[in-house]
Amino acid sequence: MSSIQIRKVSITKVGTSAIVNAANEQLMQGGGVCGYIFEAAGADKLQKACDQIGFCHTGDAVITPGFDLCDHIIHAVGPIYINGLENEPQMLYGCYRSSLNLCKENDIHSVGFPLISAGIFGYPVDKAWRKALQACDDWTVKNDDYDIDIVFAIIDDKIIKAGMDTAKDLDIEVRKNDEL
Repeated sequence: MSSIQIRKVSITKVGTSAIVNAANEQLMQGGGVCGYIFEAAGADKLQKACDQIGFCHTGDAVITPGFDLCDHIIHAVGPIYINGLENEPQMLYGCYRSSLNLCKENDIHSVGFPLISAGIFGYPVDKAWRKALQACDDWTVKNDDYDIDIVFAIIDDKIIKAGMDTAKDLDIEVRKNDEL
């Protein structure tokens, strides 16, 4: 049975088979979560793998080996938040759906996500949680033949609380790490 969890842990320490990188379209090492993931995986090796792919559209995702970090890294390109009226919600939802589709295609049964686009891309945290949780819940319902543990790796207590509040508001079952 699939599950959705929020853990207070760094994305580079989440311990899942795959982790999701909050990527840019050029798949270049960036700052924030992306920079930490590249460093932990081995920046030169990961950049070479990304260069072979070359590009990823906003709202989509691609997969590389995880090198020194995990089995696989999924690079999901979230939208830069403008005003919420420029297709940002649909693109953000698509990041999660595409990432989970790649998990299923590659027989991955545990994946760690950051809260995509909520950092330097400026997506409001509550709205980012709403799309993230809706997308993950919708995906697990539509793919009930496939078991996957979805873990949101979050280090900020306020962002964790916002996620739990959003899950409650949406009536989506989400476990917090201290309930495991």
